[in-house]
Amino acid sequence: MGYLIEGKWTDEDPPETGQGGQFQRIASSFRGRITRDGSSGFPAEAGRYHLYVGYHCPWAHRTILYRALKGLEDAISISYCLPAFRENGWTYEQRPDYPDCTADQINGFHYLWEAYARSDPGYTGKVTIPVLWDKQTSKIVNNESSEIIRMLNSEFVGVAGNDLDFYPEPLRAEIDQWNELIYPNINNGAYRCGFARSQEAYEEAWDGLFGALDRIEATLAGRRYLTGDTPTEADWRLFPTLVRFDVAYFTLFKCNRQQLRDFPNLWNYTLDLHSTPKVAGTVKPRLYVQNYYSLERVNRWGVIPKGTPVNFDQPHDRARFG
Repeated sequence: MGYLIEGKWTDEDPPETGQGGQFQRIASSFRGRITRDGSSGFPAEAGRYHLYVGYHCPWAHRTILYRALKGLEDAISISYCLPAFRENGWTYEQRPDYPDCTADQINGFHYLWEAYARSDPGYTGKVTIPVLWDKQTSKIVNNESSEIIRMLNSEFVGVAGNDLDFYPEPLRAEIDQWNELIYPNINNGAYRCGFARSQEAYEEAWDGLFGALDRIEATLAGRRYLTGDTPTEADWRLFPTLVRFDVAYFTLFKCNRQQLRDFPNLWNYTLDLHSTPKVAGTVKPRLYVQNYYSLERVNRWGVIPKGTPVNFDQPHDRARFG
């Protein structure tokens, strides 16, 4: 899979497997913050920041969603990498066979690791998307998706195209509780299933994943979204995993108790979120297939399935909740 060692790319896999065979994700390294008043050194300004993302990645998908939902398309530029993980990692290149992907129009980086090496020439660690880049200092501000979406949500007042708040004060405790369930068991839980290197580690992750999905399925029987009548950060953090479930996690990552479409409430909830204005344009199932099946650690021969067996452009039944 590859990572950087003292600013130099290596094709070796990063050390993310525990002694018990469990997948242990390496924490993000760049944790700067954009603030409304600029007290952090990174003021919220239109045109100053750039996102390096890929449509295929669920963590990057969070930031793509927020950029669209908050109306920040004109304020924050963006580059989309190719879906397959290549010899030098995430690659920015304009190719006719990937019309949704782009070259890097800001710095001309061909590989994402170049952004990491420019920000910290001695950097050792994973090279991940999303990356929030500061054009003024030519450095990475942040590469932790959960923190980036909070900044896009709250710090760009007067810059964003709307004042939607997906982390409202009265609901923050409940949103945080959902996030604490969803991240380890569902968002990362699918990866803990797919990248497990022991039967015990896999089954523990599998049990946690479907236990959490069952809990959400039951909750959604009585309310439209996780915290009530309107979607919040908890819903948008869950959504990227759900739209990838049937095309990748159910099959390739062995999350195979049942498909998402076999959960009546979760399936219709996903269709409901997908129908939100601007959201459908962020969802690219074919790129999910191309990305996940290119991962040699779970698909040795790299054979890509021809089909993309999902359709989110369907009616849903969630309007019954108002």
